[in-house]
Amino acid sequence: MNINGLASIPTTDFLEVIQICDSTFPIGTFNHSFGMENYLREDTITNAKEFEIWQDTFLKTQYKYGEAFVICLVYKSLEAGELDKVWEYDQILTMSSQASETRNGTKMIAKQMLNLIQKLCPLDHLATYQKRIRAGQSFGNPGIVFALYAYHKRLSAQEAMMLYGYSIISTMVQNAVRAIPLGQIAGQEIVKNTFPILEEIYQDIKDRDELLLGANTPGIELSQVKHETQIFRLFMS
Repeated sequence: MNINGLASIPTTDFLEVIQICDSTFPIGTFNHSFGMENYLREDTITNAKEFEIWQDTFLKTQYKYGEAFVICLVYKSLEAGELDKVWEYDQILTMSSQASETRNGTKMIAKQMLNLIQKLCPLDHLATYQKRIRAGQSFGNPGIVFALYAYHKRLSAQEAMMLYGYSIISTMVQNAVRAIPLGQIAGQEIVKNTFPILEEIYQDIKDRDELLLGANTPGIELSQVKHETQIFRLFMS
């Protein structure tokens, strides 16, 4: 496994990684709350503390066994020369998602992410993934897109997982700032509080069996399903 990571890559590559992880990178995540809005409508989330509880739960469940886990698994597959395993993980993650909005939103984000990264930094494995999606052979998952990209940028699996987690967190916090509403200072405090959680997630999943891929918690997934029937919505999911 790559142990050199960010310290060893060229400065321009480092900045490119930061660009892709920025919450303003236009891949459509600002249109999605992934079930958080349903909690808002039911008054379960009304302030910064309640949002932080929701986000911590999301990270420790859906993110942990979804995109975080798949990033680690993709790295292992690439190191073993087993690219077909990557496409298998794409199938498992997509079919494990019960909420159609979340499932479709994830696919749209992956496609847009692929398009943008391929314009900025064309890579063979990303081109293969893109062709498979266009041919209907794969669905598309942004965690897999980022893992393929980060691996070729020589980031470690831990760096890739935590940086991608940061990109999700920063975007979700910005969504909460405008939806709850949440103060900017409170939002930044929540972002910082998640850093140890990302570290814990990596340490727990790095050696886990792939059978746990796609595991979820019923409450969050149910909120994503219920969001599909909300009459008034700020977000697409």
